[in-house]
Amino acid sequence: FLGGFILAIATAKTGIDVTLARAMLKPFGKRSEVVLLGFILVTAIFSMFVSNTATAAMMLTFLAPVLKSLPVDGKGRIALAMAIPIGANIGGIGTPIGTPPNAIALRYLNDPAGLNMNIGFGEWVAVMVPYVLVVLVISWVVLLKLFPFKQKTIELQIEGEAKKDWHTTVVYITFAVTVLMWMADKYTGVNANVVAMIPVAVFCATGIIKRQDLEEINWSVLWMVAGGFALGEAMNHSGLMTAMVNAIPFTSWSPLFIIIGSGLICIVLSTFISNTATATLLVPILAAVSAGMGNALDPVGGVRTLLVGLAISASLAMALPISTPPNAMAHGTGLIQQSQMIKVGVIMGVIGMAIGYLYLIAIGTLNIW
Repeated sequence: FLGGFILAIATAKTGIDVTLARAMLKPFGKRSEVVLLGFILVTAIFSMFVSNTATAAMMLTFLAPVLKSLPVDGKGRIALAMAIPIGANIGGIGTPIGTPPNAIALRYLNDPAGLNMNIGFGEWVAVMVPYVLVVLVISWVVLLKLFPFKQKTIELQIEGEAKKDWHTTVVYITFAVTVLMWMADKYTGVNANVVAMIPVAVFCATGIIKRQDLEEINWSVLWMVAGGFALGEAMNHSGLMTAMVNAIPFTSWSPLFIIIGSGLICIVLSTFISNTATATLLVPILAAVSAGMGNALDPVGGVRTLLVGLAISASLAMALPISTPPNAMAHGTGLIQQSQMIKVGVIMGVIGMAIGYLYLIAIGTLNIW
């Protein structure tokens, strides 16, 4: 996450984020429905490597002049405004650094002293990006049905250019190397955490990132994730985890009930409180539960379905303006009523969870990962 934050700051300082956004949106042309798809997909791609808060802020800035140009009595403006939180929240599922619940789930799946599943960064991406794309396309269809465009074409005007200096070249190269090494961690043998230190070292050594830039890092998220790890360690080493698991007869419950039940609890909690806080609370407990159940989870895809399903459920909680920062920003445009956000959030939550668990169970039982 620290590496992702540093990359985000460096790309913003050099103007690379604006250049990339313009280049990625250009192929979607001017037709309103296709431009909507473009904003969903581009927001999702950025959210895979940049915090969803920073991504939403950037994309809403690009969207502001477009929203002003659309008819006031049309519903297309609502669809475009909703596209940003949907793209940011769902897109974050695609990589381990896309959102904190992913990192928390992956940490317990890979814990050498625990489940020790050795799931790499690239392996997570290969499995989760297809799911993300399917859900994003469905969300596009849902938005078009609920909020059809009155104006058939949209003119995009994204101002700004990447700086033409050696700093920009260094950021381009470092960004590319970092992402490629993350994707190929199973082949290079270099841990994703180690790779994340490449942009930190390069940008600090070259002066691209300065002391004041470090203040822009969302340290509260880093401390919350680290606190979750510490809480899990404390519960484990103190024996509290074992006592909790033994106190509840999980082994007598249906594995499918445990998986779906935990997902529903996660999405409900994440709707009202931080998805990071929810994952911090639930993942350590369910990691211990899965260890105690042994092979009982195998018919439903194993422990990966349980913990990755939690991460997916946390990201799908987007029914209220308070659910995630991108939701709050989109609601702040004044274009989206809370009832409209609830409708879209509930529909996508139900569809996303259904597809997510079916997908995880299928690839788990087929031993695809």
